[in-house]
Amino acid sequence: MQAWQLSSGGSFAEREVAAPVAGPGQVLLDIRAAGMCHSDVGYIDGNSSIAYEPITLGHEVAGIVAGIGDGVDGWRPGDRVAVTCSLTGPGVGYDGGYAEQLVAPATDLVAIGDALSFDVAAMATDAGMTAHRAVRDRGEVGPGAKVGIIGLGGLGMLGAQIALSLGAQVYAADVKEATFELARGFGVEECATSITDFAELELDVIIDFAGMNTTGDAFSTVRAGGRVVQVGIGNPAAEISLSNVLRKQLEYRGSLVGTRENLLAFLALTESGAVRPVIEHTTFDGIGEGMERLRAGGVTGRLVALR
Repeated sequence: MQAWQLSSGGSFAEREVAAPVAGPGQVLLDIRAAGMCHSDVGYIDGNSSIAYEPITLGHEVAGIVAGIGDGVDGWRPGDRVAVTCSLTGPGVGYDGGYAEQLVAPATDLVAIGDALSFDVAAMATDAGMTAHRAVRDRGEVGPGAKVGIIGLGGLGMLGAQIALSLGAQVYAADVKEATFELARGFGVEECATSITDFAELELDVIIDFAGMNTTGDAFSTVRAGGRVVQVGIGNPAAEISLSNVLRKQLEYRGSLVGTRENLLAFLALTESGAVRPVIEHTTFDGIGEGMERLRAGGVTGRLVALR
């Protein structure tokens, strides 16, 4: 079968590989959708670690059960499923979704309803649950909160909608003004090219989905006693004012990936229509080109390869 694999030296190419077979405790999937993520660019560039090479990338995966290994209960051929993303999951700890098939531990699977499209289910396994955890759990966003969102990309646009679904007022910042109309259409109060434009509003929480020299701005903008949540790491380091930290008595939290409960909660939000993911599509043959689009920042929302 064909698979997009990362080999030593950062070589990322489509190759012919042996078809996988489900072993004990495993399930074989026919892949229908695989979300594309900036994390994959990091793996290719050697900025993040993976379990082994060559490895098939693709950690946002949804498909149909095609085979079941020994000792697996609760799943049968034809079931529609998504594979939960983790630091030991598909495309990181074992071969991922940029292929025709994959084998995953049965414990990594989540059932998806017939009404849920495979593209939404795939991107939910990372982008969706990561944004959900950052906003609800780490940001502790609730009704009436004034929330700042930095970055209106694949995660930030979801984060803004999740905050709105929790009853918050949302103010967003992105250097791409082309994202503003879409964000306002979802209910974002105001948009600007810098979060500092909202300093007078005394935002309760600011969630930085960018991490591109933006963290210091979040610290200077959030209200006294407020909270800053870090999700994006566009730059590996940030400069902050310790005076802001001390004088304003700020709280700073990191947020990485999410949990199965975050995934299920996010899927429920999409099924209810409270969150409407922005998705662009490509083919599996177009994954290489899609990766370059991601690298260049040329994707609005989430890019998903469909089979």
